[in-house]
Amino acid sequence: MRLKPKKNVVFVAGLADNAIDGASYKPHDIIMSMKGLTVEIGNTDAEARLVLSDTFTYVQKEFKPKKLIDLATLKGSYMVALGYDTAGLFSNDDDFSKQIEESAKRSFEPVWRLPINDEHREVITSPYADLNNIGKYRYGGASQAAAFLERFVEGDTKWMHLDIAGPAMKASAQKPGLRRHKLSDSSLNTDMTRSF
Repeated sequence: MRLKPKKNVVFVAGLADNAIDGASYKPHDIIMSMKGLTVEIGNTDAEARLVLSDTFTYVQKEFKPKKLIDLATLKGSYMVALGYDTAGLFSNDDDFSKQIEESAKRSFEPVWRLPINDEHREVITSPYADLNNIGKYRYGGASQAAAFLERFVEGDTKWMHLDIAGPAMKASAQKPGLRRHKLSDSSLNTDMTRSF
């Protein structure tokens, strides 16, 4: 916020207490989302996408954003392909995705766009509800989670999901970033990029 952008920016945190209780939902329960879509609970450990989906609905209803970006440690499974340093990027808009990819390069925060295909949308369906909160198989789990979230993006809202599980897990061991320095020595009066 120190940059004082000439844009209306809203930050919302979707939080839930991950506690054990006799009233907690159980596998195969069906719950109603804030949007009105029913969700079968295929896995009780896939709760973050439930919280995010209601957060999406709340933000779009209250603020009507043109662009919606979520950052979440949703599915570490994408790290099998991308490792710790690179965040998984999912989007419903190619131009918006390219903007974020360029910004990521400038800030030394690598991202890689991953797909949301019809296959990923199909495996989160349920015969008993509008959606299942987990896919029918474990492969492509990050894309399945993104396909779930996609169902809660309204109309022509440009949406970006950044799965930051890898960078978040590695955050405490991050190397210093690269910064631009001007050397003071007149004989070396050039801009240099160096690591420190």
